[in-house]
Amino acid sequence: MVKNWLDHYPEEIPASIPYDEKPLHTFLQDGAARFKEKKALHFMGKEISFSELYLQAKKMAGYMQSLGVKKGDRVAIMLPNCPQSVISYYGALMAGAIVVQTNPLYKERELEYQLNDSEAKAIVCLDLLLPRVSNVQGKTNIEHIIVTGVKDYLPFPKNMIYPLIQKKQTKMVVKIEESKNIHLWKSIFEQENHTFTEVPINPKNDLALLQYTGGTTGFPKGVMLTHYNLVSNVQMCQAWLYKAKPGKEVVLGVLPFFHVYGMTAIMNFSIMFGSKMVLLPKFDVKEVLKTIDKQKPTLFPGAPTIYVGLLNHPDLNKYDISSIRACVSGSAPLPYEVQEQFEQRTGGKVVEGYGLTETSPITHANFLWSKRVNGSIGVPWPDTDSKIIDVNTLEEVDAGEVGEIAVKGPQVMKGYWNNPEETEHVLKDGWLFTGDLGYKDDEGYFYIVDRKGDMIIAGGYNIYPREVEEVLYEHEGVQEAVVAGIPDPYRGETVKAFVVLKEGYQLSADELNHFCRKHLAAYKVPRLYDFRRELPKTAVGKILRKKLIEEEKEQFKVQENK
Repeated sequence: MVKNWLDHYPEEIPASIPYDEKPLHTFLQDGAARFKEKKALHFMGKEISFSELYLQAKKMAGYMQSLGVKKGDRVAIMLPNCPQSVISYYGALMAGAIVVQTNPLYKERELEYQLNDSEAKAIVCLDLLLPRVSNVQGKTNIEHIIVTGVKDYLPFPKNMIYPLIQKKQTKMVVKIEESKNIHLWKSIFEQENHTFTEVPINPKNDLALLQYTGGTTGFPKGVMLTHYNLVSNVQMCQAWLYKAKPGKEVVLGVLPFFHVYGMTAIMNFSIMFGSKMVLLPKFDVKEVLKTIDKQKPTLFPGAPTIYVGLLNHPDLNKYDISSIRACVSGSAPLPYEVQEQFEQRTGGKVVEGYGLTETSPITHANFLWSKRVNGSIGVPWPDTDSKIIDVNTLEEVDAGEVGEIAVKGPQVMKGYWNNPEETEHVLKDGWLFTGDLGYKDDEGYFYIVDRKGDMIIAGGYNIYPREVEEVLYEHEGVQEAVVAGIPDPYRGETVKAFVVLKEGYQLSADELNHFCRKHLAAYKVPRLYDFRRELPKTAVGKILRKKLIEEEKEQFKVQENK
């Protein structure tokens, strides 16, 4: 008999939560009243209290309303992790707008598509990104651009030195002139407060966010997340982290807030929980180590590549990272070796979680302070149901059988923006069909096998990349690895491993192949090994398997045409 996953819940975690049916931004208002002068943000030496953060977000909301932003208008935010990204986010929500998180790494083509698809009316961007935004503005509905720079929130003398460093690193000097369409952040906050009018929000129906998917299939889709979707997922986070203390935690903000995981697990959680966020605008291994050593964060949501980067830095032993008590790893599978080593270094707990943009994003996780199963994504969160579906019959399968993971819960999206066909394809009777293949064991723990589209079919055999990657990570010389199916004229596809070795380590393809053959059936063993200095990644550190496959397909075409 298969156990219900609720049987494993420790008594501190409720199976069901009475979620607050209120707008997401009221967490900041509540925090300003509850935590007042407690520090909400730390950014490169600058600190801002909860009360000041609320007043600045309110001022931004009033300014946006003065520009004509009304309830339901879309406001894009194209910023790294910095105080302005938090202020803009909550300010836009207070103004009644729908936030469109926009990756600062987007090129003009990607930016133009997202702004057009969302029909955004305004955008808040970094000064260095203004040329890019200006170049596409005429092809979009953008009426107003609010421009800010990292230096706007740096303490003296960093605010004087930073522009010189920035000029040296980027070779760019952007001159910005205010106009009726271009508004300087600094000028806005030097002005008197603009009249702010509170906007009535229906949390279960009104959207807070349009979060675009990575576009792994076709064009990126705008995921419609309501205030209630986001509020419920944050309160689930609070329930899962039951040993965390309100107003006492320090959360390391390395994951970007323009990604839904960083936005929920760091930004929204910290605002609701009264935690101080330590913001880092980009992932730099040495800077992260220095920050942990100095700021003593207790919670560190991250991704496997972040933890791998820290563990393999040659100066790791020079820094004290023992303040970290809990990490939930997302965005990619967490290799057991990485989990074990990071826990040994910190003394804290690192567990794997699972979710999607479409689920705000978290649906499953292992327990931090109770039973966990290595290699598993754990069990569904409170009020979240999950099952494994046969991809052909759409019927639920037995324990141990591989099928598509389906989830249901208050964090599941309303649908895709202006895309009813795709919405109907993935949402059926309240169940979200994730596109991920997995299975459930007899204890009720769930496991990811792979994305449906990532499965390799070589010579008639089904091969799941994650299984092969787990073996590669077990080798002491492997720092990072990803496995992909590439074109093969005989087998249809063949298995290729892309590998980054640890610094100073020498390893040949034959040696790695011999290692894999000890642990895998012959048909699963990579036929090809590609040793690289680095692997292409998303902003949150997820290795871009698709990009590697596209490179291989192009090479295959060239060879065929010769």
